Amino acid sequence: MSLFPIFLKLERRPCLMVGAGTVAAEKITSLLQAGAKIRVVAPTACETVRRLAADGKIALELRGFQYADLEGQAFVVTATDSRNVNRQVFLAAQQRGLLCNSVDDPPNCDFYFASIVERGKLQIAISTAGESPALAARLRREIDAGLPGDTAAWLDELGSLRREILASHPAGSERKALLHTLAERPVCGLDECPSRKLAFPDRPRRKKSARTTAQKGTVYLVGAGPGDPELMTLKAADLLATADVVLHDDLVPQAILDRARDEAHVISVGKRCGSRRATQEQIHALMIGQAQSGASVVRLKSGDPLIFGRAGEEIEALEQAQIPCEVVPGVTAMFAAAAAARKSLTDRRSASKVILTTAHHASNGDGGDRAAFWHGPLPNDATLGIYMPGRDLRALAWDMLKAGLSEDLPCVVVSQVSLPGEDSRNTTLAGLGDLEPGPAPLFIMAGWPLADRKEASIHDFVQVGFFEDAVGLER
Repeated sequence: MSLFPIFLKLERRPCLMVGAGTVAAEKITSLLQAGAKIRVVAPTACETVRRLAADGKIALELRGFQYADLEGQAFVVTATDSRNVNRQVFLAAQQRGLLCNSVDDPPNCDFYFASIVERGKLQIAISTAGESPALAARLRREIDAGLPGDTAAWLDELGSLRREILASHPAGSERKALLHTLAERPVCGLDECPSRKLAFPDRPRRKKSARTTAQKGTVYLVGAGPGDPELMTLKAADLLATADVVLHDDLVPQAILDRARDEAHVISVGKRCGSRRATQEQIHALMIGQAQSGASVVRLKSGDPLIFGRAGEEIEALEQAQIPCEVVPGVTAMFAAAAAARKSLTDRRSASKVILTTAHHASNGDGGDRAAFWHGPLPNDATLGIYMPGRDLRALAWDMLKAGLSEDLPCVVVSQVSLPGEDSRNTTLAGLGDLEPGPAPLFIMAGWPLADRKEASIHDFVQVGFFEDAVGLER
């Protein structure tokens, strides 16, 4: 066997794509689904690639390939219409010890893209070593058609049961035989499941808690979290998977929307960068109308619905229409941005306050104006989180400087919070205006608690009582 089949974890790993045509777009889409952080270099780009770049899902540079582009990459894909360029990229990657795939050019490949059959966590990859992608696609269709529809759910239960067995049964031939037997049997989470009784004949049966299901005629204001599907709450995921209608903001990524059931009516009602798809009144009418028709409705909001999500207006509209409503909280962008920057928002040595604000203010009902958003000093022991800061960081910094904040005030700018292209940069208020904003979504934190404490002295800790606590002194 000349090829070694392997499944790689690509989450947040950097990948260089040379080329930006329709073939490259297909590969980019596959790599994004695996969580790769993709940088695209090409003189021109097709509309799909341009749209992915505009949405902040990839980084795009419209120019020719340069050897320096390989710096810091985990692997390379080249999909140009020039075999000479593909060969040049392949040889340059080999010199740097990087694996390279030249699409439809087997001699210049270290690896091949497989044709994939997917059922939840089950993946079957088919490769013909570049000899016949059409045959791989045909086999994929045949295998896909032959797999039961409940394979993903069965595998989840089987995996859960396997972990229980590995934690409780001693290693050896008996445990191995049991695991092989269970792989040929149906497994579910119910008390009466015969496979669970086979694995644990003497264990008192436990009841599996019921999953949350979206109820007909009810509207759920659901926090989707900052963007990473794994940061959604279990309740949010369950509601999304069972709702009839999903009304979502523009900032909710496709990876989360893909978790809606196939039959759901998914509608974008977002307002972003000054463009509108629906007014707030139209959103109210959609929620109420769909619920009154008997549908279960998830109003899916980025982050947490109660933080700059207009939840108050929507709750009021639903109550006036006598529509049942439930709010499901989510991880807000500030928490994810702090995690990305590895900054504590409430460090006991320096921070006892967190202030949430936005640089985007409502004007006449539904629009928004960028106006001076900050007035007066910032408490020394506070961390400021700025939602929707906009693209004009120079004007934002000027507002804060005019309000009397120090030029040395530490700032952290996080773009694409929790997404594969996430980037965190440290600066000061004086340098904030010189930074390129980075792709959306964008979040900014400011405050003295964000200063780098690696060089903090013993005197710093004594001032805030840390040293006295450590040695047991009275203050």
